[in-house]
Parts: sequence; C-alpha cells; structure tokens
Amino acid sequence: MDTTGWTGRLREALTTAGFTYDRVAAALGPVAHAALSRNETMPGLRATTGGSPVETLTRLWLLQATLPVDEVGAALPGLVDPLCNAGLLERSVSEVRARVDVRPYATEDRDLWVASDLTPGLDGRASHVSADHVLGISSAATSLAQLTSRRPVGRALDLGTGCGVQALHLAGHARHTVATDVNTRALWLTRVNAELNGVATGPTGPTGPTGPTGPGSAGWIETREGSFFEPVAGERFDLVATNPPFVISPATGERLVYRDSGLPGDQVVEHIVRGLPGVLAEGGTGQVLANWMIRRDQPWDERLASWLPVTGSEDACDAWVLQREVVDLPTYVELWLKDAGLHPATGRIEPAAYLERYDTWLSWFEEQGAEGVGFGWINLRRTDATPTLRLEEWPYDVEQPIGPEVDGLLDRVAGLRGLDDDALLATRPVARVDLRQETYGGPGAEDPEEIVVRQQRLLRRARQVDTVEAALVGACDGDLTVGQVLGALAQLLERDEAELRAAYAPVVRELVTEGFLTL
Repeated sequence: MDTTGWTGRLREALTTAGFTYDRVAAALGPVAHAALSRNETMPGLRATTGGSPVETLTRLWLLQATLPVDEVGAALPGLVDPLCNAGLLERSVSEVRARVDVRPYATEDRDLWVASDLTPGLDGRASHVSADHVLGISSAATSLAQLTSRRPVGRALDLGTGCGVQALHLAGHARHTVATDVNTRALWLTRVNAELNGVATGPTGPTGPTGPTGPGSAGWIETREGSFFEPVAGERFDLVATNPPFVISPATGERLVYRDSGLPGDQVVEHIVRGLPGVLAEGGTGQVLANWMIRRDQPWDERLASWLPVTGSEDACDAWVLQREVVDLPTYVELWLKDAGLHPATGRIEPAAYLERYDTWLSWFEEQGAEGVGFGWINLRRTDATPTLRLEEWPYDVEQPIGPEVDGLLDRVAGLRGLDDDALLATRPVARVDLRQETYGGPGAEDPEEIVVRQQRLLRRARQVDTVEAALVGACDGDLTVGQVLGALAQLLERDEAELRAAYAPVVRELVTEGFLTL
C-alpha cells in the first residue's frame, strides 16, 4: 500500500493533538489506564468524554470505539478518507472505526507512534486472530528494547521485525537498519511506522535511502522479506536484536506467524543462536529474547551451552545468558491457548476441544522429557579470541534499561582476557560508587556471621564475601594496586602474602567481571 503523503500529514495531526504517551495516560487516569491493560475499555470510555483531540484519538484507536465522522475529522483534519483508503480506518456514512491500532510510544528521549493490528479480545469479545496478525507493543517487545545495546553502530539487524518497534529504536543509533520478516503485512506496517516517525526508508540508492527523511532521523530502515537469515545471507552487522516466534509447541494446527515459527519445540531459538555468529561483524553484538525447554535429564545451562560457538570456531562469541523465569508446563500451555483465543470463554471453541488441545500439548511435552519452560536473555559478542561463556539464573528485579549492563559485562570479559594474574594484580581498580555493605549477626557479636556487598543499580547483584574480600573492595579507590592491597592485608591478618595473592586473584577477576570493581 502506498504511504506517500498521508504519513507525514498524520504525524503532524498527532503532534498537534498532543497524542503522546504521557497525554493519553493523563486523559485516561491511572484507574482506566490499568483497566485497559486488562483489556477492559469501559473505565477509559467514561474518562474520555470531553471531546478533545487526544480523547477522540484515544477512543478511536486504543479503546476501539465507533465515533461520528465529524468528531474524528476534527482530530484528524483532512485525513479520514486518506486513512480509510490506506486501511487504517473504516467508515460508513456517518461513523468511523479503526482497522488498525495506532498508539503513542515513549522511549527515553523520543515520543513515537506505532501502528499494529487491533488488540484482540477487548471487553471479553470473541475475536479471531488471523495467521498474519501483526502484534503491537507487547511486554516481550519492551523487554527486548530495554535489553538492547544503544551504542552507536553502523549496521543493525532487526530479525523478525513485526510492527517494527525494535527497528525504530535501532534507527536512533544505527546508520542503517535492516528489518526482516516472513509476514508481508508486518513489513508494510514497519514502513508505515518508520515514515510516521520521520525515519528514512528504502528502497536503497547507491549512497543510501531514496525514501523520505524527517526530523530526528539518525539512520534509515530497509525492509526485506524472508525467513531467518536468508534475507541477509553473506552480510555482517554490528548489532542484531531479535524477539523470535519462540512459543514452544508441537508445531501442529493453525500457525500464528508472530508467535509460531513452524519448527517444533525450541528449535527456532537454537537455530537463531547457532546462526547468529555468522552475521555478526568482528566485535558485533547479538541479543535474543527467548523461551527454551527445560528437560528432566539435562541442566538448562548445559543444554544452552551446547548451542553456543565453541573454542576455535570461525565465528566464536563471548556469551552471557540469563534465565529470568521458569514456568510450569500447565501454566505455559494455558497462556498460549488463551493468547490464540482458544479458550471456551471466547465462544470460539467447545470445552471438549479445548481440553483435547490442552492434553495433546502436555502429552507432547512429556514425550520431550520437559519439566518446565525457561525464559530469558541470550547475549553474544563476536571475538577472535577464546570465548567466555557465562550462563546464570537471575530471577530478581533489575533496573531498566539493562542494556548498559550487557555492554559493560561483555566489555569486562574481553578486557580481562588479556590480563594474566600478575597483570591483574598490578591494576588499580575502583569500587563501584553504588556499592553498599551489609553485615549480619547476633546482637553483641564480636564479628559478623555474614557480609554481603550489594549493587544498588542495573543488575543489582549481591555477593556474600569474607573479611578479606570485603576489605579488598573497600580499599580499592584507584591509589593502590590489587597486589599492594593484598600485601597489606597479609601483614594485618598475619597471612602468607603469596598464598593470599594466589587465592584472591580469581576472586578479583570475578569481582571485575560482575562489575563490583572497575579497572
């Protein structure tokens, strides 16, 4: 569909109306806003009766209300017919309703708008999600956006772009972003969203895009249709971000492109992780939001480590994998059956058919030897050295965005690789400014039973330490080398200095890796 002309006019109308995330949240109020997150519109409809443009647009798109033509025309002057022709709106003689969702989206430094297919199931209405449904801004999309590195790069890849929200983020700090998908409709909406937000799009010319440009456009977005890495075969990228269709299922029945890969189990995630190093430039970073199967006969970290590039491979990568959550199998099946509208409460499926699907899915999990499903983050950094693999569970709250911590840990891993123990002990590290020390013990006890050093920001790691480690961290202010600090502690504690250096060099390495100390 041609977007020439109306995207720029729509951007101007939305700006004039003040249709931003903060203004919509204020118009709805906290109670109605929370209700909308539960797919209930009545509180929002009651809160937006003032007739202002921002209220009209909120009712039209977020609340999916049918509105008088004149009311919509006042909020979108001269745009009702063009948007109907483009497929964003639908009108009768006197009324207008939305055919797609357009909603404001706020990043740390920009107000954006994102178009996607309408949110299904509002107010408990029966709804059928089509196979090419384009999902809007989901919690998974937000998680990936918060995880992704925001360092300036030359070329970035949004693998499986959906509505293009990751591509919009990437265009803010990448000169050229390639957005791929197997869903033609998703690629159309990605181009709509790019142009709606003043970001240049293809087709490409010899020196860059030949499409429109706009204010605040740091880079440009090129869309390509195809599966997995096929559209970018032979190319390399400085940054790859992907929220793949990772739902773990028997891959039978109707396929929803935005969540079902067509591959059984978690093969889609394994395929992406194994293929990702092949499209990363030297020093490039790849970041994946994913589910994986947890099997009874193999620890989750051992299984995922087998997917990662091994020492000596042509495209070796440092890896940092965090398992953020583990879901039991019934909860997982119920979640995704309801997501597809396949619950008796929707009226689309009979109870017996629902139970049959439920039982089939659980039986398949049992055949696979599964005992749960893990959710988390997979971060890779391409290196020409012997790679470091770090896999850990971290179900605790973190500060968002967490992307800077991903960059930081992978930087520290690379930096430490060039330091043997003698070189490390000759460094002058500095303790993080946000560290706090906590001591625990009985009232009146001469010595604490437990000492914990805790980070207050980003991952918010907590580490139980002994008295030597606590004193070492406390003394690291950049003036003394690690060796000098350990030498002083050896004298104070009447310990052998050589033994102390040998025992605590690996501890210092871990303290630097985890960000307690900065070299």
